[in-house]
Amino acid sequence: MPKIVRFHQIGGPENLKLEDAPPAQPGNGEVKLKVSAAGLNRGESMYYHGMYVEQPKLPSRIGYEVAGVVEAVGEGVDKSWVGKKVATFPGYSLNRYGGLGEEAIVPASVLGEYPAKLSAAEGAAIWMQYLTAYGALVMVGGVKAGDFVSIPAASSSVGLAAIQIVKAEGATPIAATRSSKKKAELLALGADHVIATEEEDYVARTKEITGGKGVRLTFDPVGGPFIEKLAAAAANGGIVFEYGALSTEPTPFPLFTALVNSLSIRGYILLEVTRNPEEIKKATKYISDRLADGRFVPKIAKTFPLEQTVQAYQYLESNQQIGKIVITVP
Repeated sequence: MPKIVRFHQIGGPENLKLEDAPPAQPGNGEVKLKVSAAGLNRGESMYYHGMYVEQPKLPSRIGYEVAGVVEAVGEGVDKSWVGKKVATFPGYSLNRYGGLGEEAIVPASVLGEYPAKLSAAEGAAIWMQYLTAYGALVMVGGVKAGDFVSIPAASSSVGLAAIQIVKAEGATPIAATRSSKKKAELLALGADHVIATEEEDYVARTKEITGGKGVRLTFDPVGGPFIEKLAAAAANGGIVFEYGALSTEPTPFPLFTALVNSLSIRGYILLEVTRNPEEIKKATKYISDRLADGRFVPKIAKTFPLEQTVQAYQYLESNQQIGKIVITVP
C-alpha cells in the first residue's frame, strides 16, 4: 500500500505520521499523481497547529505543493495529462486533499507543467512562491521600473521569489530580515538592500535608501505591531500587502499614517490568482517563461527524505532556512 502523511491531533510537527493507505482512484475532475517531491509551506504548519484559515477535520492529510507524474485521470479530465510531469499549486482544501506521500489525488485544476530542465525538487518549489508574489506585485501592484519594494521575511521561498520578480521588472527590492545573519546571502540572491529589523531602524533605513520617498509596495506575510513601521516607511499612495499572519500578536491598523499618506493596507491571498482562469493562465506563462530562460531560479534550502517528514517541518519552524524546504519521495 502507498504511504501517506497525516496527523490525528492538533499540535506540532511531531504529530505527523507516515502511514499505509489503500490505493485511491481519481474521481470527477481529479487526477492521481505518483509523487516525486513536496515543497513545504508555512500554511501547512499553521494548519496542523490549528491556526490556519480552515480547521483540520481529523485525521487529516497535509501537503499543498507536490511534483510528480500523472498516473490516471478521472471523469471530465483531459487524458493527455497522463504521463506528464506536473506540480500543484495551492487551490484546494487540505481537509479534502493532501499531497504529501507516495501518491496523491488532487483536482486537475491545480496542475501546472514545469520546465523540463528543472528537477522534481525544483518543480515542487515554484508555484506557491512565484504565484503568490506575482499576484500581489504584478497583477495587483503593477510593479515597474523605478519602484522601491519592501520584502519582509525575505529569506522565505516567497520572499526570494518576490526579489526575483522585482528585479526582473526593473524595480529595487529591499529585503527585510530580523538579524544580519542572512544579509550576505540575501544580497547574493538578488536583493539590492537588506535591513536587519532587530538591529537597524527600519523606517530610517528605508527612507535613506529611497531618498526620503518611501517604498511604493510592501509585501508582508507577518502582520502584528510591525505593520506600523511598514506603514511609516511607505511612500505617499503606497500599498502595504498583508498576505500572511505569522505574528502571534494582534495587527493594529495604522489609521493616522494611512490617512496622512493615502496608504492602502490590503489583504491578499493566492486564491485571487488561482480561482481566476484568465489570471492563472497569464501567471503560469509569466513564471514558466522566466524559469525557462533563467531569470527565475528556485532556491532549495534543504531536502529531506519522506521518512524524515517530522524533521523537515521542525526545520521549517526553526526559521533557519533560506529558500524552499523539499521532501523527496523515492
